[in-house]
Amino acid sequence: MRSSPSPPGTVTPEAVELELEYATVGSRGIAYLLDLLIIGLLFVLIAVAEGTFGVSGFVPGWLGLALLLLLAFAVQFGYPIGFETLWRGRTPGKAAMGLRVVTVEGAPVGLRHAALRAVVGLFELLPTLGVPAMISSLVGARGQRLGDLAAGTVVLRERRGSRAPAPQQFAAPPGLEGYVAHLDVSRLGPADYAAVRDTLLRLHELTPAARRHVAETVADGLLGRVAPAPPSGVPAEVWLACVAAAVQARRSPGPRPTAPARPAGGPAGPAGGGGWAAPPREAGSDTPPASRAGEAVDPPRPAGEAQNRPGTDTGFQPPA
Repeated sequence: MRSSPSPPGTVTPEAVELELEYATVGSRGIAYLLDLLIIGLLFVLIAVAEGTFGVSGFVPGWLGLALLLLLAFAVQFGYPIGFETLWRGRTPGKAAMGLRVVTVEGAPVGLRHAALRAVVGLFELLPTLGVPAMISSLVGARGQRLGDLAAGTVVLRERRGSRAPAPQQFAAPPGLEGYVAHLDVSRLGPADYAAVRDTLLRLHELTPAARRHVAETVADGLLGRVAPAPPSGVPAEVWLACVAAAVQARRSPGPRPTAPARPAGGPAGPAGGGGWAAPPREAGSDTPPASRAGEAVDPPRPAGEAQNRPGTDTGFQPPA
């Protein structure tokens, strides 16, 4: 049975676009049986140890039974929760099948996710022979069982033999560091950031006219949910780079960089596009004017970028 591909727009907080596939019911079932076999062996070892060392002979019967039940509970829940939390979403069974549990946003699972999956799995897997889990996985587009729906997770099939995806970092464009430091992007979701990221990474494949049009279209769709408004004269592509850098700074585990002063925000471009324009240049010079207080400057273009194309200069080349 072929696993279904993950939809576009699944991007991790480190800005890594996931090119993975959702696990099928068959592969997940085999992984669960492998884990169940390991848990069963642990229970056998516990029973052998109890019979060999005579735990009930050293302690009262009720206390020995309580200790055995406590140990069984620790194995039943500690096994999946411990492995998935400490092994980045994998158990021995999942690792053998090349599977991994992640959140629906693509981030690694934590203790809360693993605990919810284990608690719900206690009722939907072994007592019911996994029938509710199979129905939920077959009906849902992402192959989620009930525990995944409760925890907000999915199980992915890792592509073996391929290089691990490298994070794509977006830095604040030169001259706009202060604006990026004060940019509020809390209203943007993962899908919005995915659109910005994909736009910046693919603009170089377009013609200059199409490149500017696409950048303006994406930027106009985000203007109402990002504050403050873009400074006057900042091209749409440069502003999208500011948004991407601000989102990464917000999601970074470290402290967000601060700027000494907030630049004065100018009017945003109109909703229909066309309001985005490159900053004015001095007459007879291809060099951007010196940055003044509160005014953004079009950052220099890298070598190899076409020069002096009237009406098509975006002013920013996204990182490769």
